[in-house]
Amino acid sequence: MDKFKKVQDLIASVEADVTKFYDGGNAAAGTRVRKAMQDLKVLAQEIRAEVTEKKNSDK
Repeated sequence: MDKFKKVQDLIASVEADVTKFYDGGNAAAGTRVRKAMQDLKVLAQEIRAEVTEKKNSDK
């Protein structure tokens, strides 16, 4: 559950940069968005692994 909270926090923290990039054309904000999306991908993969492990251990 802790990692899911991190995903929520990461999305909330990057929201302003997404707006700056798409609405304002701020290239630096786009770089920050790309980094945040990579971090999100890593967290999502870790969550997937944990879910699979827990699911398989319950059998």
